[in-house]
Amino acid sequence: MNLGGPAYHVGLLSGRLDRARFETLLVSGRAGPGEEDFREPAERYGARIQTLPSLGPRIRPLSDLRALAALVRLTRSFRPHIVHTHTSKAGIVGRAAALLAGGRRPVVVHTYHGHVLEGYFGPARTLVYRVLERLLARVTDRLICVSEANVDDLVRLGVAPRPKFEVVPLGLELEDFRAADPAAARAFREEIGAGVDEVVVTYVGRLVPVKRVDLLLRGVARAQAAGAPIRLVIVGDGELRPQLERLARQVGLDGRVRFLGYRTDVAPITAGSDIAVVTSDQEGTPVSLIQAAAAGLPLVATRVGGVADVVSEGGGLLVPPRDEQGVADALAELAEDAELRERMGAVAQAHVVSRFSSGRLVERIERLYEALLESRQDPSP
Repeated sequence: MNLGGPAYHVGLLSGRLDRARFETLLVSGRAGPGEEDFREPAERYGARIQTLPSLGPRIRPLSDLRALAALVRLTRSFRPHIVHTHTSKAGIVGRAAALLAGGRRPVVVHTYHGHVLEGYFGPARTLVYRVLERLLARVTDRLICVSEANVDDLVRLGVAPRPKFEVVPLGLELEDFRAADPAAARAFREEIGAGVDEVVVTYVGRLVPVKRVDLLLRGVARAQAAGAPIRLVIVGDGELRPQLERLARQVGLDGRVRFLGYRTDVAPITAGSDIAVVTSDQEGTPVSLIQAAAAGLPLVATRVGGVADVVSEGGGLLVPPRDEQGVADALAELAEDAELRERMGAVAQAHVVSRFSSGRLVERIERLYEALLESRQDPSP
């Protein structure tokens, strides 16, 4: 349940499913080193949560076996009709537990919020993950992706044939971002020392290698050197923070970038910003861009994963992955044209509000659960 889209997604879904039809238990492990535990959405929506301390994001055989055994016991006790797993490591352990628990096998669903099957690890570990995903896909009743691009990747990598996948976009509560308080926005700009003529570019997310915040820092440095009046704000934390702070000094961003760490007041931060940015090498569907678009911000992002589903035509600028100059040019173009920022922000807002509402997510998942249960002759335990 580290900071990011999957934690928000499962928290909202677990708390908002119709309680007259679904009794839900949300099981999670611990966040990785240097990452904040992000249970706030789940607690806010009233989800019932249980923590397994032995379950973590890194591969540790003894801890992983303890987590698997604990999940098997929990499955036997709770006796679910449906086991729905999310993310790679938890998806492997959770689905294995559902199959090993004995008795009537529950309906098994897995959601990919992106994947780690290329570009994350070395060849040996990547091969292990691919083999496990292919084997588990055979015993999973439905595979869900948050974007068509993720489906394309997984089919290409041989995880499962296309008919086994279904696309269900993320769903978020966006009203706080649409109705941001102007006073709170001004207070945030004062906090970071942004002048009235400065353009605040904000990144919200983890500080881990795949997010390529190093690329963002270099791109901003280039844009500033070309005269763009940019001030950069980085909201989030992670293993790379000390390294990224050193890089910011090396590329000449002293006094022009603020590392704020984890913050819960993302709505006023977004309201006080002018551009939202993500420069990842890989993404599922970036929650931070959806929230920023709901606040009327134009978006700059690398064209990876499901990003193009969020950055609609006319709602922002997409650049190739790892393109430092492309990031600089996109930021400079928007920084120098307030009218363009306003126009793109309006398009971005209309797009995400129509596509990524929480009500649509809950309705789609409830219909899916019911259809899968009806396909069983007798879903009772």
